[in-house]
Amino acid sequence: MLASDRPRHWLMKSEPAECSIDDALAAPQATVPWIGVRNYQARNFMRDAMRVGDGVLFYHSSCALPGIAGMARVASLPRPDPTQFDPSSTYFDPRSSAEKPRWVLVDVQALRKTRTIGLAELRSIPSLAGMGVLQKGSRLSITPVSPQEWETIVALADHG
Repeated sequence: MLASDRPRHWLMKSEPAECSIDDALAAPQATVPWIGVRNYQARNFMRDAMRVGDGVLFYHSSCALPGIAGMARVASLPRPDPTQFDPSSTYFDPRSSAEKPRWVLVDVQALRKTRTIGLAELRSIPSLAGMGVLQKGSRLSITPVSPQEWETIVALADHG
């Protein structure tokens, strides 16, 4: 992938019971570590494609109204996710070691809360039909967002 071809916008899912847009906004510098990603493709996006400053659609999942709940940005380079080493964590991975970590995280800085743009609304917009989050069977917690999809969603969030 050429540097010019890499995605510059992402949709990142979080369960609000674990970390909501409000939690992120209330954190120091409105920044939270994106812990617990345990899918290789999502990990590879963080490790290989994300750059500081990339735009993030902060998506609430596994809740009453799943959808985009805020805007954020990637705020750090990838680093090992410490939860993989903690036996008391639900994200513990006994096959991971400090010498050979399997999982990474990036810091995400929340920029603002938006109205929730739910799945039904996203599905109703033809130009968003290709979004990863709208694909049947898609469970990936991190997906690239095209520049056109990003612009459409920013306009929705701003003008609803």
